[in-house]
Amino acid sequence: MKTKLITLLLALATLCGFAQVEPQVTKPDTILYNGEPLIPTDRVDLLKNVDVIANMQFGFNNYFNDGKHTNSRFAMNQFRMEIKGKVHDKVYFRFRNRYTRAQDPQSLDNLSRAVDLAFIRVDVSKKFNLQFGKMCADWGGYEFDLNPIDIYEYNDIVEYADNFLTGAQASYNVCTDHSLTFQILNSRTKTYDELYDTIPGVEESKFPAALVFNWRGSFWGGKFTTLWSYSAFLEAKNKSMHYIALGNQLNLGKFQATYDFKYSIEDIDRKTVVTSIVPDSYDPYASLDVDYIEHWLQVKYRFHPKWSATIVGMVSDAYWRGNPDANKDDHLRTAWGVIPSIEFYPFKKVNLYFFATYVSRMYKYTDYAKTTFGSQDYDTSRIMIGFISPLLIL
Repeated sequence: MKTKLITLLLALATLCGFAQVEPQVTKPDTILYNGEPLIPTDRVDLLKNVDVIANMQFGFNNYFNDGKHTNSRFAMNQFRMEIKGKVHDKVYFRFRNRYTRAQDPQSLDNLSRAVDLAFIRVDVSKKFNLQFGKMCADWGGYEFDLNPIDIYEYNDIVEYADNFLTGAQASYNVCTDHSLTFQILNSRTKTYDELYDTIPGVEESKFPAALVFNWRGSFWGGKFTTLWSYSAFLEAKNKSMHYIALGNQLNLGKFQATYDFKYSIEDIDRKTVVTSIVPDSYDPYASLDVDYIEHWLQVKYRFHPKWSATIVGMVSDAYWRGNPDANKDDHLRTAWGVIPSIEFYPFKKVNLYFFATYVSRMYKYTDYAKTTFGSQDYDTSRIMIGFISPLLIL
């Protein structure tokens, strides 16, 4: 019996040996290899100028309302796949799609709102370039200028704005320390009817355009930089929006302090915060003549090559100048935010870091808003632990 068993095992081992050796002789010639490289040689140089980046923010999120735990979950808070590079010495492209947003095409620009960027840039000269397609509206302020995955929560203006718009841009580098940008864009991604429905006495404009002027400055060898802008939007016929953003950043090696001031004057409530406060029984339409004033402060200290501590403080005030009430108080609400966090950078050559953060938001209404509209103060918070990386794949 043992002899038969040993003979059977030897036969199986011999067959396995043939099975392992034979494909190495036959497969390259008959199945896999066709004589051509996977990437043609004439394309290799092109790939040297192309980057593929997976922008990710992943976390274990724990949510609280008014101090009470509501739920916890793992989530990919941000995932934006990006491809950028050169196809010519003077032609550059960039595409970025957000996979954590619905992929529905927008009626005004015929692009999904999930598409952040889809543009080409043509370098006319070393100092002057033109850009066409869907791009970042070049608002001033560092809060919006940061990679979105590095933000744990935005202040209200950036959170509720259409920040990626379709149009054209011209940029000019005045010198190594200063540059100017001008953009003409669609003022939104949806039509007037989709956003505002009907407002008595307000007519839709034929070209809802936005004009953006931006100045980036650098002083004292980059120790102090500025990111300022002024924007004008045509939301409807004779109804506009004016937005000022003044970003200032102090860089002192391991210590960095950044302050943004933002002021949005809106003939029609584009951010919808005031409209959401006013009940339909009082005014069923989008609110007219509203203002938003914001402050955003970030302090970052790299206390160790692999560790940094950051704290963000932000305030957003909402005003309704168009309230027909003779006894009105224009000021309706103040939203406060405090975000302390700590980041750990374990790798020198990979832009990947782990974080732990606490996001606290407090919403305080004025006595007028409480009495007239029934508003009530509340707060939300979130504890997150996770990782962030603009992971360079190619």
